[in-house]
Amino acid sequence: MPQPFLLIGLYLLATGAGVSFVFQQAVNANLRAELGSPWWAGFISYLGGTLAMLAVIVTVREPWLTAPTMSRTSWMSWTGGIFGAIYIGISILLLPRLGAAVVVALIVLGQMLGALAFDHFALLGVPENPVSPARLAGAALLVAGVVLIRL
Repeated sequence: MPQPFLLIGLYLLATGAGVSFVFQQAVNANLRAELGSPWWAGFISYLGGTLAMLAVIVTVREPWLTAPTMSRTSWMSWTGGIFGAIYIGISILLLPRLGAAVVVALIVLGQMLGALAFDHFALLGVPENPVSPARLAGAALLVAGVVLIRL
């Protein structure tokens, strides 16, 4: 178990990532309106992310991928970008229609339901953590939160 100050730091980092997520959605929705295309907005978002990751790779001197390294991976491991594109595209389309709070709440709800399923069935190497009444109650509270935010 991490030290209390380290744990607080990790919580603050996660919270900052959440704020970054909302900022990203708003920026992408603005770009969509400015360009007139959700697909170009999504492409530009991914291009910016790709360049940022490349800058980090170069900065921290991460070794370049090799063919043997890549050949040890499964095809499923290469599909993350596809699911990210679905998420970005849907977010860009829905944010102007539903507002940031509702879109984020629904995404968090979807993430929680997906996480409960992945944990319960230990999908894709996620450690098994069976669904419990408390965990289901937490998901139900998220549903209630979505309803309250929508009002």
